[in-house]
Amino acid sequence: MSGTAIKVRIENHLVRFIPPTPIDPQAVVSQLGGQETSGVVIKVLDKPRATLVVDRQGRITVHGTHRIEAARAAAKELMLRLGLNDSGLETELGPVVASFDFGRSLDITQLVGNYAAGTAVYDKRLGCSTIEDSRHNLTLHVWSNGRCIVPNARHQNIVAMAAVYWRSQLNEQKLFL
Repeated sequence: MSGTAIKVRIENHLVRFIPPTPIDPQAVVSQLGGQETSGVVIKVLDKPRATLVVDRQGRITVHGTHRIEAARAAAKELMLRLGLNDSGLETELGPVVASFDFGRSLDITQLVGNYAAGTAVYDKRLGCSTIEDSRHNLTLHVWSNGRCIVPNARHQNIVAMAAVYWRSQLNEQKLFL
């Protein structure tokens, strides 16, 4: 079990696109039915499925996709619907929300304290233990069924390395049931 790979799933990848000519947020409201809120305009697309946020600077932030290609398709769809040229989009990659499963239940109430690569605390409100992983610069939320959520990762591979590392640590501490 300890030698097998852990499958990491990307739940969401935040991506921002900067068009060569800023998008007018009011055009998104008037032409496409976007909703203005807190200084940004939000437009939900069905195909591709994504939520787009156009900020005051005319940049497009795409939520709800797990692949960069899908996020780019959503941004291009918005621009084409506005009658704008979709070429020349610059891409800024944001954080990844990822999940994985250890495949075994564990005693998360005992997953507390200082470890070589971070600290762990039990969060009664969430019903999980939270590991602040200094080795991989991640936060891992670990539930008793072995399911883990990593809310602010840089890349899927970093999450996979952290998953293998922490599985080994939890095994050494005999926390798997």
